[in-house]
Amino acid sequence: DYRIDTSFITIAQLRERVEQFFGDDSGKMIVTCMSFGYKYGIPAETDLLFDVRCLPNPFYVPELREHTGLEQAVQEYVLAGETSQGLVQRLDNLLDYLLPLYLAEGKCSLVIGFGCTGGRHRSVTFAELFREHQRDAGAAPFLISVSHRDVNRSR
Repeated sequence: DYRIDTSFITIAQLRERVEQFFGDDSGKMIVTCMSFGYKYGIPAETDLLFDVRCLPNPFYVPELREHTGLEQAVQEYVLAGETSQGLVQRLDNLLDYLLPLYLAEGKCSLVIGFGCTGGRHRSVTFAELFREHQRDAGAAPFLISVSHRDVNRSR
């Protein structure tokens, strides 16, 4: 049995003590990029939430409606234009800044939600894009995964 007095320690210090006892010294934080559709509700497990409904919606393009943000044509449509590129740049900078802060605070997992209306096009594109950005950046202290909650829901 172990007893840790948490009265005057931070979460990061608690994590360090638990790791000393039980040997988890990976130091990696699990980051899940989750896409979802607002019309099905906001996922309760999200820590950070980004609404991408302000971007062009492929649903209104007949050739793209039945496709998803996992496909290049949809991604190109969503990411075309200054508005989308500006959002990508700002989110990348923000998340590059925030993730190490959460890790330093002792957080072992983080769920980043990207939401659009139906969860099939824009949010999927952004969840995939962020995973790629982290992979390209080396993402050393992070284990990045993607979850597309509503991509296969029927309308």
